[in-house]
Parts: sequence; structure tokens; C-alpha cells
Amino acid sequence: MIGLDTNVLVRYIAQDDAKQSLKATALIESLSADAPGYLTTVSVVELVWVMQSCYGMGREGIAATVSQILRTKEIVVQNADVVWRAVQAFGGSNADFADCLIERSAAAAGCMDVYTFDRAAAKNGGMKLIA
Repeated sequence: MIGLDTNVLVRYIAQDDAKQSLKATALIESLSADAPGYLTTVSVVELVWVMQSCYGMGREGIAATVSQILRTKEIVVQNADVVWRAVQAFGGSNADFADCLIERSAAAAGCMDVYTFDRAAAKNGGMKLIA
């Protein structure tokens, strides 16, 4: 198994840099179920942020992209079950993906609630606002 940094996935998905995209494609397409790539939850959050902020990808595209990565046997995602739940929450709300992942990670750890000062996270991400 090899680790994959966010920028490798971005080059593979966006295909926007001739040299790097070619190398990223060759690397990712060389992966197999027996010799997969590993993606951390931090890289998933970064990927979502980059695809939204830099490439203008919408919520549906983001949810579909991350879902496809999660279904790919050639890539192992850290805490995949929690990331799945975060993708589902993200797709069904106006919450930021990072907030969904924070809330779902805390729930998976047994937390009854997640408290925040972020009004949007409380309104859309299932967290409780500290007033």
C-alpha cells in the first residue's frame, strides 16, 4: 500500500496540468485491490476544499467524487465508514464537508453532541451552538 497526497488526486481528477496529470494518472491506474493507495481523512477534506474553491465543483459533484473514491477497491480511505456518513450528511444539507466529518467522527467516537460557536455548523451540520 502507498499513501496518496491530495495533490495527486486533484491532478488525476482535474487533469489540468499536462505533466503532473499524466504522472498522477499512471500512478493511480497502477493501483490494485492487492496493492491499493491510502487516503487519509485530512486528504479527503483537502480534496473537497480544493475542488470547491479552486475548481468550482458543486455539492453534487463533490459528493459523487468522494463516493466514487470510497467505492474504489484500489483506494483505501481512512475511517471510510465515517467518511461515508459525512458524505451522506453533506449531500443532504447545506453544511460544509469538514463540519459534517467533524460531527460524524465525534458521533462515531460516542459523543452525544458536538458544540461549536459556528452558527452555520449548528444550523446545517448537526452541531449544538454555544450561545
